[in-house]
Amino acid sequence: MKLKKIKVDARYLKKRLIISFCIVILFLVFSVFTFKYIQNSSTKIEGTPVVLRRSFEWNEKVWSKLNSKKRLSIAKPPPAAGDEPRVNGDIGLEDEVDVKNYSIEVLKENKKIIFPLALFYSLPKVGYSTEFRCIEGWSEDIQYAGARFSDFLALYNLGKKADGTYYNYVGLETPDKKYYVSIDMESMLHPQTVLAYEMNGQVLSDENGAPIRLIIPVKYGIKNIKRIGKIFFSDLRPSDYWTEKGYDWYSGF
Repeated sequence: MKLKKIKVDARYLKKRLIISFCIVILFLVFSVFTFKYIQNSSTKIEGTPVVLRRSFEWNEKVWSKLNSKKRLSIAKPPPAAGDEPRVNGDIGLEDEVDVKNYSIEVLKENKKIIFPLALFYSLPKVGYSTEFRCIEGWSEDIQYAGARFSDFLALYNLGKKADGTYYNYVGLETPDKKYYVSIDMESMLHPQTVLAYEMNGQVLSDENGAPIRLIIPVKYGIKNIKRIGKIFFSDLRPSDYWTEKGYDWYSGF
């Protein structure tokens, strides 16, 4: 079979090549300029350039509408017996903990209530195997067990205002107050949100937040606070450790 000869216009190809290079250069210049503009923006919200913070807020609105407290994090096979959960981050865990006398402080309408650790063991125990996702990009399958947060609220009539409606937010802190998170109430009422005292079939290690921590699989790991020392409720969004350092407050998916 005889191939058909195609006449190539060298001038036309050169012109197309120059145009392509110009487009690439303009795109790179625009990208660098945009990055520098955002990075050096004098207007910041919670330590983050306003453009990024507004994009975080837009992301929060989209995902909070798409997601529901009824949507479960996908079930995964339980990890093999003896598998240690990955340890990541030790902020708020520097002090030694007295498990025998451990308690959690809960604020209810400015009244301080002390709940001993044994109380959480007495609540109905639930367990799940699902995926734990870190904002750094890694994930792993975990099994966890403890008391469902919604059961804790219901049994002790917590988290509600005088009119019977829930507060908008829940704040949690470590005993030393060095690590703290705030989470929307709807996510805290999710059936898989647990005050956990076991991971992968074993009692929590110190590195993973012993004696009790939060596991909330519809949020990234930065919201899964270890070693809970205090819980409180508010209609105004409480402070959040990583949000103050420029991260997305919602941190959900």
